[in-house]
Amino acid sequence: MSEYLAVSLHNMINNLNNIIVVKIGGSTLGQHDTTLIDLVEMQKRHLPVVVVHGGGKMITDWLSKLSASTKFVQGERVTDKTGLEVATAVLCGVVNKDLVSTIIASGGKAVGLSGVDGALLQSVVKNPELGFVGNIIKVDTGLLLNLLNAGYIPVISSISLNPGSAADTPKLLNVNADVAAGEIAFTLPAHKLIFLTDIAGICDMSGQVIPALSIQEAEALIASGVATSGMIPKIRSGIRAVHGSAVARIIDGRRPHALLNEIESSLGGTTIYNQK
Repeated sequence: MSEYLAVSLHNMINNLNNIIVVKIGGSTLGQHDTTLIDLVEMQKRHLPVVVVHGGGKMITDWLSKLSASTKFVQGERVTDKTGLEVATAVLCGVVNKDLVSTIIASGGKAVGLSGVDGALLQSVVKNPELGFVGNIIKVDTGLLLNLLNAGYIPVISSISLNPGSAADTPKLLNVNADVAAGEIAFTLPAHKLIFLTDIAGICDMSGQVIPALSIQEAEALIASGVATSGMIPKIRSGIRAVHGSAVARIIDGRRPHALLNEIESSLGGTTIYNQK
């Protein structure tokens, strides 16, 4: 092996030891201008980034146009056949391609994927009460690593493959994007998982942001009922990522250049960490 190839391989391995998974929340998609610019800047700095995105607000809007109801259980959307079709169209189509095209137009390199592509996310029906919502049983990161090695940002929508689907179960399942981000971060394993949200961080009973939580403290927030609704899957997914060696950060994605500021200083928001 030439000295140049050896150095390149060494740098590539070092970079892939510091993968950052960024979850862009559906509630902040309409305010993502600086987030995508920040992603391009991170790419220019040779930071390997994987993006997982939601799109819940747009899914709800489209379901409303079809006069279809929307229901949530512990922060996860109940998904019937119509809901699955809408979620697939919105997440894999409209939202994913908008994000990818904007990154490319901003000077970056990105590839849009769903959890179905390359069997990236494989799941089974999680709970009949939730309908066609998937519980991830396997994450195949081979395609992600190849794209990162080639200098691309993988941008992932959280529709998953149901490999053992029965006659009455679809081949695709809807997966909560927070959950998908946590499983991907755990499996890679990622150096950091960043949730960009529309709140300042995880709050206590008085509404004050909690700067840091151990895994045990984060679990206690759910058990006590302080953490509710959409914060529950974020906390559980953050805990999952931390078990895989990442640090999980929940920050306010509405702030200008929130992502780049997070990379440079990690001020504000909430950190979930493993207290060893």
